[in-house]
Amino acid sequence: MSSQVDYRSVREAREHFKDILDAADDGRPATVTRDARRVAAVDADRLVHFLTSVHPSGAQVVAENDGWSIMIPGLPVAADGADLDEAAEEMVDALRAYAEEWVDHLRLAPNHAENWGLVQIVALSLDEQLHAWLLA
Repeated sequence: MSSQVDYRSVREAREHFKDILDAADDGRPATVTRDARRVAAVDADRLVHFLTSVHPSGAQVVAENDGWSIMIPGLPVAADGADLDEAAEEMVDALRAYAEEWVDHLRLAPNHAENWGLVQIVALSLDEQLHAWLLA
């Protein structure tokens, strides 16, 4: 069995789709070329693990008055809660809303285009994973 799966056309990839999924499950490189672009198929859990290890949330957590606030510098999202867990839950919701807006239109804005990695983390993580990533 080859260590890398690389298909030079969409038609060829369609015919070997199971092989692409098997390679991604095994952690082996799996790519499909379409026109001049290459697309990689990867295991989502491995991708989240890698991205969160190289992209800490940078969340700033502040105790204020009778509650907590969480913000991520450089992002237009923030959250408040009566306790830290509630603030983190609100921040997860805010990040999910931001990711939806990014996919819809913000990805085309120069000041948001570089947030691809963040959006992948948000889209591919469970709420519990995002909660832990925020407070790590």
